[in-house]
Amino acid sequence: MLRFLTAGESHGPQLTVIVDGLVAGLPLDGPRDIDRDLRRRQGGYGRGGRQKIERDTAEIVGGVRGGRTLGSPVTLVVRNRDWENWRRPMQVEAAGFTPKRVTRVRPGHADLAGALKYGFDDVRNVLERASARETAARVAAGAVAKALLARVGIEVRSLVRRIGPVEMPPPGADGAFDAASVDWAAVEESPVRCPDPGTSAEMVAAIDAARAEGDTLGGVVAVVASNVPAGLGSYSQWDRRLDGLIAQAMCSIQSVKAVELGAGFAGAGLPGSAVHDAPRWVEGEGFRHRTNRQGGLTGGVTDGEEVWAQVYFKPISTLLKPLRSVDLVSRQEINAHYERSDICVVPAGGVVAEAMMAWVLAAAVMDKFGGDSLAELRRAVAAHRRRMRAGGSAGTPRGAAAPAPAAAEA
Repeated sequence: MLRFLTAGESHGPQLTVIVDGLVAGLPLDGPRDIDRDLRRRQGGYGRGGRQKIERDTAEIVGGVRGGRTLGSPVTLVVRNRDWENWRRPMQVEAAGFTPKRVTRVRPGHADLAGALKYGFDDVRNVLERASARETAARVAAGAVAKALLARVGIEVRSLVRRIGPVEMPPPGADGAFDAASVDWAAVEESPVRCPDPGTSAEMVAAIDAARAEGDTLGGVVAVVASNVPAGLGSYSQWDRRLDGLIAQAMCSIQSVKAVELGAGFAGAGLPGSAVHDAPRWVEGEGFRHRTNRQGGLTGGVTDGEEVWAQVYFKPISTLLKPLRSVDLVSRQEINAHYERSDICVVPAGGVVAEAMMAWVLAAAVMDKFGGDSLAELRRAVAAHRRRMRAGGSAGTPRGAAAPAPAAAEA
């Protein structure tokens, strides 16, 4: 079973990631495979002052030798440069500890719910771990998953479709996403990761307007995985359905309040004749679909089309002009606490969504194909792809005569 755990606080010395269940023999290099996505997570128009301090890189401290994974847990460390400014209020030791207490909770943040859960009278005990700084660790883990997926031909990418009121039409036709129609170089060149230049400029202007008002903006990210083989996931139990696992992974991202699998929202208001994807046979490719409104997922199982989802981010909860709130200790109404913050995190959120999509798919690949080494895994995936191109049956090959029944035993 492929899994990962993260540890560390926003202003602590580091974030730590342990990736367990990875195959041996996977080429893995921090600067090449992980740091690029860490830089992409830090970018995007609308980010705050923290990104001027941090220069995120991943240090591999376990599970890799000579540039290849060993099959043992891979341990990654992402150091927090801002730790130097927080050594005293965030120190581990009791001696000389001088807390920098926060008692004014922020509407929309985990502050109040976390304090009530654990009985804290200092919200910093909540906000340090609930902070989206934790997503740097997820992106590092997701980059490892991407490295694995790339070795079996799967690619995961994202773009920004909406920021505040500014929206780009979905790329594709018939309500489906089409990765081939996207200029992915333009996505990475855009300050908001939107490939349409006109829409990108409008998004930047919307962020500037929100900043001038002391406000924040949310938006929508589209994330797509290409060349995903049919048969990942399962319909046999509710907790093994891949669409449910993807939805849970996306909704676990800070600020995400909704996820749409395929054209889910639009499909709810249409007749079935305008929603369902008609299958067909394509010689040399296998069974495909004429459209992909279901997002490459049917019954909790991948169907051979691109897996795509749209992820909805609410505006972040720390505002330059704070909302009215309450003091946790005095119970008095007061302006919410202000912690150095961003105006819009949607472009960075797309990189986090990529990481979570990649992780779920990598886990599904390992669950289906197994193997202790990369070579074993690749052989199993290649054999499966050949079977899918031939028609998918695990029994008699297409066009071959069925074997004669065995004679009954005496």
